[in-house]
Amino acid sequence: MYGLRFRVGCLLAFGAILVIGGCDDSADEHPSASPGLTGGWSTPGCEFLRLPEKMAVAGVAMPVTPARLEAAMDRIEKAGRGEFPGSFAGLEVDQENARAIVHRVPSAAFDEFIRRAAEDTCIVVRDAAHTAVDLAFWHDRVLADLDYWTHSGVRIVSIGARHDGAGVEIGTQDRQRARAELPARYGPEAPLVFLEEPPVRPLTNPTATPRVE
Repeated sequence: MYGLRFRVGCLLAFGAILVIGGCDDSADEHPSASPGLTGGWSTPGCEFLRLPEKMAVAGVAMPVTPARLEAAMDRIEKAGRGEFPGSFAGLEVDQENARAIVHRVPSAAFDEFIRRAAEDTCIVVRDAAHTAVDLAFWHDRVLADLDYWTHSGVRIVSIGARHDGAGVEIGTQDRQRARAELPARYGPEAPLVFLEEPPVRPLTNPTATPRVE
């Protein structure tokens, strides 16, 4: 899962499996025993009500990913990266509803694999515009041009390939200018999504430690 985000000045990278809160299924995500070529669908395991599993953290009950669901996600991610890179875009885990969401460019073969790998767990499948491999290419290309954009006066604060395959998010202090100049360099088909972001603010005293008298 290439949900990488490069935070300029902070050098932070985030994994692509996202943990999300509860969300409603869209109308096209009905459970189906047979995978579809396009549109959302879900595995038969989604037909059953699943309560979230929880563990206590500092006295607060927090949802966790069920072991069988985590194993299914691992199988799908491994195959998506290795066997189906032309389809796989990314994964989310919805712990509140004990399910995972797979984003992929429609592929009958990958859909069939997901159906088998899910076993009795709930996996929701959604269409993606771009694969993780495609977005990694554009992510790295913009990242390599950071000095160019800095010298050009376009201050890029963050770069992140979206796990849902929608595009590469470009966080910038001048969204209007970036929206005009980046496509001029990379082409109008480059899957770039522009976000207005404030400048990076360093910690007040990031290395301070208590002084022992």
